Formats: sequence, C-alpha cells, structure tokens
Amino acid sequence: MARFSPLVAVPPLVFAAIAGVFLWGMGREDPSGLPSTMVGREAPAIPATTLPDKVQLTDAMLREPGVKLVNFWASWCPPCRAEHPTLTRLSQDLPVYGVDLKDPPANALAFLEQDGDPYHALATDPKGRAAIDWGVTAPPETFIIDGQGRVLFRFAGPLVREDYQTRFLPELQKALDAEG
Repeated sequence: MARFSPLVAVPPLVFAAIAGVFLWGMGREDPSGLPSTMVGREAPAIPATTLPDKVQLTDAMLREPGVKLVNFWASWCPPCRAEHPTLTRLSQDLPVYGVDLKDPPANALAFLEQDGDPYHALATDPKGRAAIDWGVTAPPETFIIDGQGRVLFRFAGPLVREDYQTRFLPELQKALDAEG
C-alpha cells in the first residue's frame, strides 16, 4: 500500500493562500488607494533647492491662504508625462507647486521647456529625502494642501481618466468648498 506524502498537499495549499490574499485585496473598498499618514497633518518641509531660473518653492507658500497642490514628479517618469496636461489645466485655477524628484536638472528643464511649465514654484529633491518625509512611494503623487499648510488629501498615481474624475476631483472640490 502506497503512503501519502504530506508534501503533495503543499502546492495546492500555497495556491489557495495566494488566491485568498488576491481575493481579499480585490474586495477592499479602494484597492488602489494607499493610506497616508500625512492627511490632516502639517505639510513636511520643502527642499531649499530649485531648478535654474525657476521660482523657489518655500514652506511659507504652502501656508498662504487658499487651496494649492504639491506635485512630486520627474522627467523620467512616464505617468508624470501623462498627467502633465491635467496639471497645466489645474494651474490656471489654483497654485500648483512641483517637487522634481531624483532628476538631473538638465532633463527636468528640457521636459518643462518641451511640454510647458505648470508650476507656480518648484523645489528639487535630488536624493529623495523630502519624498520620504512626505510619504511619497513613487512619482507622480499629488497632495491637496489647505490655507494653513495642512495636507487634506494624497493622490498616488497620475491625474488622468476615471481615477482623476472619481477620486481626485471630488476631494479637490471638497477642499475648495471648505476654503469658501
């Protein structure tokens, strides 16, 4: 009589465990959303560096009255390029500030020259230290900031299509209504 080896059961059990994790992930309310510990807190410090001939973004700008956006981006980031027209449109109605992340200055300047510069002021984060303080996982990420410099909302990913319409714009409108 042949003996049953317990090792035969390992592959189906591993598969079932992985499938369970995927099913749980798909059942979450917002599977693409990443929680941010920054929401409700004062915006972290902004790097004191910028690109040549650009207005330096400062911490004081984040505390000026009104809603504003802080966008972490890079010229080497394809999703950043995809969201660029959206940022250009948004910058016509409210201040959009940029933090150029781990980007050679010449590349960042060439990108802004080619596609336009939607940023009212810029900072550079060549080593990614500020991105860590802000909780940025990868560019692009956009933060909605209130008139007191508090983070109201964090949007991870490009500001495009349905995700932009259904997740970002309602939060932006809520912030604008609150500032009234």
